[in-house]
Amino acid sequence: MKKTITCILLTAGLTGYLSAQTPVQDKSDKNSGKVIRMDKQMFLDNIFDYTSGSTNWKYKGEKPAVIDFYATWCGPCRMVAPLLKSLAKEYKDRIAFYKVDTDKQKELSAVMGIQSLPTIIFIPKTGQPQIIIGAANKATFRKAIEEVLLKE
Repeated sequence: MKKTITCILLTAGLTGYLSAQTPVQDKSDKNSGKVIRMDKQMFLDNIFDYTSGSTNWKYKGEKPAVIDFYATWCGPCRMVAPLLKSLAKEYKDRIAFYKVDTDKQKELSAVMGIQSLPTIIFIPKTGQPQIIIGAANKATFRKAIEEVLLKE
């Protein structure tokens, strides 16, 4: 009887432990195809560390990026958001898509010189970023992606 109770308790404990474990996921693919909300720390870690004192642009990412600087109250920003979401799915394995809420990330917005919304920055793996200010259609964004980010 004592062995049976011990066996049941061990089985219950092991089952509880194993069910609490989260599966290991490949971090490189978990945000693929999505527009990721970006804060200052993520920008410093993945895009460019402007706090290092360097004035030379050196992109830290593994694949080109698109960053949408927006505000929730901005009408044109709300028009652009679904277009970028669609493009993020279309280019999911080739380009990283981010969005920065300028009301919540004031320092980052100021450092990047954001004065008009939306401001979309296209960051190639090498070379200087290019900017589109204001709302544009999907074809315009696709052209910028092809010419700035995916050019060979």
